[in-house]
Amino acid sequence: MSKSVRPFLPVVLSMALIFALFPTLSHATHSWGGYHWARTGNPFTLKLGDNVSRAWDSYLATTASDWTASGVLDATIVAGGAGKPRVCKATSGRVEVCSEKYGNNGWLGVAQIWISGLHITQGTVKLNDTYFNTTKYNKPAWRNLVSCQEVGHTLGLDHQDETFNNLNFGTCMDYTNFPEGGVHDLIDYGPSNDHPGGTVLGDSDYDELATIYWHLDGATTVKQSVNNKPSQANDGPVRLGTAQWGRLIRSTNHGRTELYELNLGRGKKVLTHVIWAEPEE
Repeated sequence: MSKSVRPFLPVVLSMALIFALFPTLSHATHSWGGYHWARTGNPFTLKLGDNVSRAWDSYLATTASDWTASGVLDATIVAGGAGKPRVCKATSGRVEVCSEKYGNNGWLGVAQIWISGLHITQGTVKLNDTYFNTTKYNKPAWRNLVSCQEVGHTLGLDHQDETFNNLNFGTCMDYTNFPEGGVHDLIDYGPSNDHPGGTVLGDSDYDELATIYWHLDGATTVKQSVNNKPSQANDGPVRLGTAQWGRLIRSTNHGRTELYELNLGRGKKVLTHVIWAEPEE
């Protein structure tokens, strides 16, 4: 079912050797367009609405703890306010995290942020149990990677790397065929990619968050109270088809990583990051 990865050099240490020969690749920034939550102080509290099944509860808890460890924010899990997880309605001022059997539509996870200018006003994460109930993806490393990465997007982080079959960067913001790391098909993929990090190549995720949130805003888009009345922004991209995500503005790795934009007018947009499952042969 899964694609085999062919070694580029006939020794296990080939990937590490390649990167050792190119030290100039060691710097990277991975802010997602400068998008961030407006707030008047740091650290700020960002609520993660729990709309996931029991199978995801421990992974969501790990994700919240991992991003809280940045010191920039306090990711706090609260009761979900998204209604039916299949729809996963956004709630103003927080992130709703949902899991459901969304079907054989090709994607593992979807992260959406609603923005006004550069400020994030609300976000959602969808985790597709249709794939996570299969042998290939029903593994702690895959669940941690996708949960961590999609919530990371709602904080304003982009990917550190979008190549699946190279050395792992040691961060959930890096795509990989083997999030657990280690040796596969005679290639050493290095560290695991199931938590924030990124010290193999590039800036650490925590450093990047500190850069994104170094300044303060005169107002806040983070809300501590919950108003479940749907906003007009929620009327658009709640279905599962890509047409509801707007126009495709970035596609890499033969379409396995994609970014969509839906323009709502007056400086307001919905941006959607999609991680696609490995296609069947």
